[in-house]
Amino acid sequence: MTAEVGVIVDSSMDFPGAIAGTGAPEEVMRALCLIRIRYHGFDDRLHEGQLVIHQELATDLKEIFALIEAMRFPVARAVPIVRYGWSDEASMAADNTSAFNYRMIDGRDRLSLHAKGRAVDINPRQNPAIYPDGRIAPTGAAYLPGTPGTFTDAHPVVCAFRERGWRWGGGFTHMKDYHHFEK
Repeated sequence: MTAEVGVIVDSSMDFPGAIAGTGAPEEVMRALCLIRIRYHGFDDRLHEGQLVIHQELATDLKEIFALIEAMRFPVARAVPIVRYGWSDEASMAADNTSAFNYRMIDGRDRLSLHAKGRAVDINPRQNPAIYPDGRIAPTGAAYLPGTPGTFTDAHPVVCAFRERGWRWGGGFTHMKDYHHFEK
C-alpha cells in the first residue's frame, strides 16, 4: 500500500524488518503487529509513520492517531525503533514516537511494558521524562505545557487514552514520564 500524493512517508517497513534483531522471545513477537498511522508534523504537512504494537491495542492506537490527525496535533515522527538500533536514548533524542522495544525499565531490572508492545511514547522532546533527581530524558528536552506537541492532564489526546483504559506517565507519582502511555 502506498501513501497518498502529498503525504510524507516517515516509515514504510514490513513487519519482519520492523522487528529484526530485537531479541524478544517468539511468544512476544507473535502477539505484535505493525500499524500505519497518520499525523501532521511540526512542518504542518501530513505524514505517515508506523508503530509496532501488541495486537490487542492496535484499534486503540488507530483511533487515537485518527484524533491526533484530525486535531492537527503535531508529531515529529513515528518510526519503529529498529531504525535506531533498538536504542531508546537514540529514538528519544530524535523525537521519535515509538511503541515496541524489548528492553528493561530505565534503572530497573524488570521488563518495560514496551517489551510487550503495550506502551507508546509520543514526542519525547516536548514531553520528556523527569526523574526525582532532576534528570531529564532525552537530554536537552524541556516540558513547556501549552507549546505545540505537548501533553497536559486535560489534553484531549490524554483523555482519549484514559477513556480506553490507558495510563499516562504524566500522572505517575515516582517520576513524570510525559511522553509515555501504557495499557
